[in-house]
Amino acid sequence: MLAVPAWAGTDLAHFTKYFRDETLRIDYDHTGNAAEEVVALDRVSRQGIYAGSRTRLVDDLELGRYYAEVYDAASGELLWSRGFDSYFGEWKTTSDAAAGVRRTYHESALVPFPRAPIDFAIEMRGDDYHLTEIFRVRIDPESWEIRRDALDDEVIVVEAAYGGDPHGCVDVAILGEGYTAAEDGKFRKDLAHFTEVLLGYEPYASYRRSINVRGVLAPSQERGCDEPSRGVYRNTRLGSTFDSLGSERYLLTEDNRAYRDVAAHVPYDALFIMVNHERYGGGGIYNFFNTFTSDNQWSDYVFLHEFGHHFAGLADEYYTSSTAYNDFYPRGVEPNERNITRLLDPKHPKWGNLVSKGVAVPTPWRKAEYDKKDVAYQNERHAINDRIAQLMRLGAPTDQVEEAKADGERLSRDHQDEVDAWFTTSPYAAKVGAFEGAGYMSTGMYRSQLDCMMFTKGMKPFCAACHRGIIEVIERYRE
Repeated sequence: MLAVPAWAGTDLAHFTKYFRDETLRIDYDHTGNAAEEVVALDRVSRQGIYAGSRTRLVDDLELGRYYAEVYDAASGELLWSRGFDSYFGEWKTTSDAAAGVRRTYHESALVPFPRAPIDFAIEMRGDDYHLTEIFRVRIDPESWEIRRDALDDEVIVVEAAYGGDPHGCVDVAILGEGYTAAEDGKFRKDLAHFTEVLLGYEPYASYRRSINVRGVLAPSQERGCDEPSRGVYRNTRLGSTFDSLGSERYLLTEDNRAYRDVAAHVPYDALFIMVNHERYGGGGIYNFFNTFTSDNQWSDYVFLHEFGHHFAGLADEYYTSSTAYNDFYPRGVEPNERNITRLLDPKHPKWGNLVSKGVAVPTPWRKAEYDKKDVAYQNERHAINDRIAQLMRLGAPTDQVEEAKADGERLSRDHQDEVDAWFTTSPYAAKVGAFEGAGYMSTGMYRSQLDCMMFTKGMKPFCAACHRGIIEVIERYRE
């Protein structure tokens, strides 16, 4: 467990003593594979106001594979910390990383700007979930090496929703990606739509007066994003791409500096990248960034699902879909994510006080029947996606490509309708228990409810464990 100073979460004077109300952005490279990792400082910049809480400086949520920390150089006192995941953290769980292949990913930490020299450190969570320091560097706030870059005059900022002072609110930035200068109007329309999706959905709706949403657009030369397996490459501002980590639907960007430079135009705690595209896909990394596409039938769902990962550190509850990960959760260790559990102590489950009266733990739920349905769907989906990719790479006529895409969307909708109807026949529908199958694992991992925004597609409620986990994080930002 992370040691939390006695003053943490109580004293605004402590912030004023050690920090200015500005942001220190620390850029660094994260290199390695499954067995090794090295962090090296890139550059340090001074940016606008600090978006986070000025009283809740030390993060006690215990979420994320990594912790960024700020220590007073003179006394060694811990002044600030934040848990996070990263692109590298996901890379190290892949087969290539396990085979020894090294990759480098660029990352950033946004910390309050110090008044005096600090030590900035990064800790890594091991397989036993204990934190070990892997990097430390001293930073002098008076150094001439700290950059103060001018903002880009071509970047458009839109105030989509105002809840209050950034220090007492969740500050959400939605960056437009793959919108050309001529599509400024579409960006504004999409921004307004997804802002209302967020603020109209529980538990966010109950806290809408504590959430600020700002849109930021740096126009791209071309519309959309890269789709490498389909032979499509676009010149966009943030470098977003499907096929990330080898997963056709995984939409991320490796250009950390590009999106951080654009996001610097506003204060932010959470960061969306809204990709101007009609394809199904997205991605979410805790306290790093999350992505979604603007024009798919499932876009509203993906928007909220990925934000669950990015903002609240929620785990995926599905387990039949293919992923690039191997042993994403160490065996024999209880994950810190609030919505999944190893159920190492069935008599005292993680969300024990939420379990519905009379529901057994673990909870029987006709799992084999569901698995058969979903595996058959996944196989058919993969076949259609492969056909689309082949047609596009071969330059097939547009009508053939569009027909194949329509087949995929229709299959997705029909399957989800079937699954939703099937769930309603269960005696455990809307009940809280411990349902086996979660976190990419068919056995040995459990979720709190039969269905959830983090389990299957659609605008359905978050499960009880997710709902509570989201509120826990929102409250930290309101302090």
